[in-house]
Amino acid sequence: MIRRTIIKTLTALAFTLASSVSVYAELSGPVNYIIPFGPGGESDISARLQQPFFKEKFGQDLVISYQPGGGGAVGWASLNGLSDDGHTIMGINLPHIILKPAQKDVGFTTDNINAFYMFHFTPDAIVVKADSPYMTLQDLIDDAKANPGAVTMSGSGKASANHLAQIKLDKMADMQTTYVPFKGTGASVTALLGNQVKAQWGYTTVGAAQGDAVRLLAVAMEERHPLFPDVPTFKELGFDMVGGAYRGIALPASATAETRKMWSDMIGEINADPAFIQKMLDSGFAMLDVDEQRMAEFMKARSEDYLNDAREAGLIK
Repeated sequence: MIRRTIIKTLTALAFTLASSVSVYAELSGPVNYIIPFGPGGESDISARLQQPFFKEKFGQDLVISYQPGGGGAVGWASLNGLSDDGHTIMGINLPHIILKPAQKDVGFTTDNINAFYMFHFTPDAIVVKADSPYMTLQDLIDDAKANPGAVTMSGSGKASANHLAQIKLDKMADMQTTYVPFKGTGASVTALLGNQVKAQWGYTTVGAAQGDAVRLLAVAMEERHPLFPDVPTFKELGFDMVGGAYRGIALPASATAETRKMWSDMIGEINADPAFIQKMLDSGFAMLDVDEQRMAEFMKARSEDYLNDAREAGLIK
């Protein structure tokens, strides 16, 4: 029995080493991690957090580059023309890759994006300045009902996660706020801090970055974010809202099933690292683990939700 146990142990060890060798064999050099936005946004921040863990675990550099334009569309339209040998990956965002091609021809379709992992999301949150008279979400709702359209709220672009959240809450709360789109979360925060708007449809990451300068009224999560234990969820307040901007990674469509699985396993290993999880939470992100096997089901469900919301709001036909 002891001999059989030793043989089984050695076999398992050999399999583990063989798996590691196959990964290193596939990745014979640095990996180009393309962010289809400019530097400094949440996509860039999360990629920077992944970078050292990738190097530590797999021995190769994760070289981050940027291809901004069209709210990500320029990068995604070019993805399937890139090398499929596993040394090029690209960041993806929801609802962007679903709503953009539904609105017009942007050079790619949702089905042509070869997504293999969704690793986190930035939960929607209503953010106000620290000196705002809105101490609770109900304060904001009461003002919006008493003064239809007078409560202005900045957000990151049209047909974005922020915009869909504004539309959904207005309907649920039977109120009318005015959404003011800006080019990115940074500009949206600047508008809030500069008193250009009364509140912001932002994310939990805004609260993490701005600290005492702002206050969150509610977050769109199933449970409270550990970084903001005193901030209620929308669900707690009677509004069934969970979501935000989801982020993941894709390969060119022609990449093999083996390459896709290899990458899914690697990102999954990083996502399971306690030190990485803590860094993500400290930055205001919320963890998500959708691997390549569950991606089709996840995308189908998210697509139905986003497209239904966008149709109701008149953002798409």
